[in-house]
Amino acid sequence: MNRKPLNNIVEIIKTDLKATLSNPIVTIVLIAIIILPSLYALLNIQACWDPYGNTGNVEFAIANLDQGAYVEGDHINVGNELVTELKNNTKFKWKFVSEKELREGVFKGRYYAGIVLPRNLSENVASIVSDHPKQADLEYVVNIKSSPVGTKLTDSAANSVYTSLNAKIVQFINLAAYGKLGELQEGLAAGASQLASGGGQLQSGANQVSAGAGQVSSGVGQVKKGSGQLKSGANEVKKGASTVDKAAGQVKAGSNKVKKGSNKVKKGSEELETAVDPSLIPDGPVKKYAEGNSELAKGSSSLADGSVELANGSVQLAEGSVQLANGSSKVAGGASDLADGSVELAEGSLSLAAGAELLGTSAAGALFAAAGALGASANQLSAITGVNESLIGDYFFSPVKLDRQEMFSVPDYGSNVSPFYLVLSMWVGALITCVMMEPKSSAGTKYTPFEMYFGKLMIYIIMSILQASVTLVGAQILGIYITNYPLFIFSAILVSVIFMILIYSIISAIGTVGKGLIVILLVFQISSTGGLYPIQIMHKFFQFLYPYMPMTYGIKLVREAQLGVVWSNYIPALIILLTIGIVTVIVGILIKSKADKPSKYFEERLEESGLF
Repeated sequence: MNRKPLNNIVEIIKTDLKATLSNPIVTIVLIAIIILPSLYALLNIQACWDPYGNTGNVEFAIANLDQGAYVEGDHINVGNELVTELKNNTKFKWKFVSEKELREGVFKGRYYAGIVLPRNLSENVASIVSDHPKQADLEYVVNIKSSPVGTKLTDSAANSVYTSLNAKIVQFINLAAYGKLGELQEGLAAGASQLASGGGQLQSGANQVSAGAGQVSSGVGQVKKGSGQLKSGANEVKKGASTVDKAAGQVKAGSNKVKKGSNKVKKGSEELETAVDPSLIPDGPVKKYAEGNSELAKGSSSLADGSVELANGSVQLAEGSVQLANGSSKVAGGASDLADGSVELAEGSLSLAAGAELLGTSAAGALFAAAGALGASANQLSAITGVNESLIGDYFFSPVKLDRQEMFSVPDYGSNVSPFYLVLSMWVGALITCVMMEPKSSAGTKYTPFEMYFGKLMIYIIMSILQASVTLVGAQILGIYITNYPLFIFSAILVSVIFMILIYSIISAIGTVGKGLIVILLVFQISSTGGLYPIQIMHKFFQFLYPYMPMTYGIKLVREAQLGVVWSNYIPALIILLTIGIVTVIVGILIKSKADKPSKYFEERLEESGLF
């Protein structure tokens, strides 16, 4: 019999709509199927609304054993200060107990965790200003098995204590260093004054050196003039010495001649004295003459002896004159060298004076510059050390302020995770619908697989729209943050319809096998769609699945519409989802046309087992 496919499709739709309203039980079940997915989403969102805002009821034990310590005569107790601070902290329910109570409580699960502040806590903190600083230790006791999330929350509490204590230590260190800066400032100021004084003294010495250099400079001319005269006189002495040397030779030669003549006179005198003997001559004029000749002879002999002695003395005088001439020549040469050396000494003294003046001036300038720099540093430190200590303590506690600039700010954590749970509920709603309202096979009916597919599809699409609508109303009642209501409503309904088409098509085409496939996809998509955790921190297997999962693009579409749209993210996700819907319809019809009867046979065999 010839039937128009459209008429058969319309007939199936009418039959399904009539069945939903004719039986109250069916109507109630359908309403439950419509509401159930929204409850799944909204309850999970409410549970995650502000998980870290309710930690005030989580008990965290603190055992303070700190005995305190003395720092420069002042008593401190870091443990007591920390306890006082925690009493004003409402992030957790702090329980201040003994060490024994803490350990027993954590062991038995009464407390998720606790921290023991040791006896030497303050002592170790104070040691930072000593020559042997010690690290302060805190004992963090935690019961891992009590609650996986609870231990993560107590980690946050432990970090709070740890951060607070570290801040106090840093503040303590910096205030101590701040005091040392004051001492350094005073030392720098004193040093600058001393350097300036030394610079003045050095400058005065440089001026004296400069005056002496002027005197040396004027004396150099006189030394040069005197050395010239000395060299001229030395030359004259050399010439005179040469003349003396020559004359001494002549004197020596003459002395030798005198000596020879004297020897001859002496010899003649002796012969004359021998020849004339007055005792042999009778008295008278002749005897007187003879006696007279015997006396010039004696006198001549004496004269000859004196002449010999004179000649000998003249020789000695001549030899001494030669030695004197040689010595005078050496003296003249030494005087010439002395004159040259005096000029060099005078010039060196002038250079030394000039260098000393330059050194003194430069050193004085350097000292004045250093004094100025130290003085400036001292002034800067003075400005720092004049700041109020409480203010400087706050500054050192947080010297850098992190100014957080939020893009697409979300007021609560529940709204932030809602795209994941909303889309997940749409997948779960489609799965529940297709399991409770199982798609029919065309085998044994008057309809073709094509007609059965499209005829039944309509009721499922209507159910998906109703499920999405109820979920959206619940989201509004819950107060989920939404930036673009029209786009959000469109996106949520579209995702719900696409998921319903996908799941309906798979189950309609391959029956129970399709149900199993949809459940497997559900499990995989929880971890591989980046809905809660960045996909980059997940296992490589889930990172591989990420771009192939339908929920990946459903979550992206809803997130962009709800929390702030970036069209370059929204449009590609929209195109991929529409493509999934269209391809699913085409492939579903093709598979159902070929596998409808085998699938029916498979379903009947499962039912006969009594297990399915």
